[in-house]
Amino acid sequence: MDKKITIAIDGFSSTGKSTVAKKLARELGYVYVDTGAMYRAVTLYMMRKVFVADGNFDREAIIRHLPFINLKFVFNNSLGYGEIYLNNENVEKEIRYLDVSKHVSQVAAIPEIRKMLVKQQQEMGKNKGIVMDGRDIGTVVFPGAELKIFMTASTEQRAKRRYDELKERGDNIEYEAVLKNVKDRDFLDSTREDSPLRKAVDAVEFDNSRMNLEEQFEKVLKLANDKIKEVNS
Repeated sequence: MDKKITIAIDGFSSTGKSTVAKKLARELGYVYVDTGAMYRAVTLYMMRKVFVADGNFDREAIIRHLPFINLKFVFNNSLGYGEIYLNNENVEKEIRYLDVSKHVSQVAAIPEIRKMLVKQQQEMGKNKGIVMDGRDIGTVVFPGAELKIFMTASTEQRAKRRYDELKERGDNIEYEAVLKNVKDRDFLDSTREDSPLRKAVDAVEFDNSRMNLEEQFEKVLKLANDKIKEVNS
């Protein structure tokens, strides 16, 4: 039986990490974990408590309420991957709203939150056979991952993808608002003190600005299969 590996996919927001990672996990028969969904779910909880809002960020209250948060992924057979549950409520759709996107980078920068979620993520992947995407998977969560991929694309291309996704879902949103959100998140993710977004030295840089989904998937699948073959040779 082939040895399984850990695949870490990092990158800026809206680079298509999750879409490719889900497809790759299904193809390989691996577990898929969207760590961004975990940070979004924590952000949603804090927004519901009004600890996080426009003009308000109650850091002490946020930290104090962390013990009351329970996160888990429940596998959805029809989708082929796990959906995020916050205190037994499926919040997969709600965490994708732009209001959550506006605040998630600020919430994710809190060291206490990162420590809590990184511990959970490491536990999820301890037996390998996992595809995990996020901002710090290859640098912090699994620095020893056999395959690390760092996905990039132009800011405008990423904003366009996110805008199209939101419009298709029925959201009433302007492209300029999405572009601003992407730029703001890039800055916050790259400059936070705890686990800033950066490319691991041994990661494969993957610019998908001019690739469609199928082209991206084929290239990433080849990287994965080559690494699995190498590990098992």
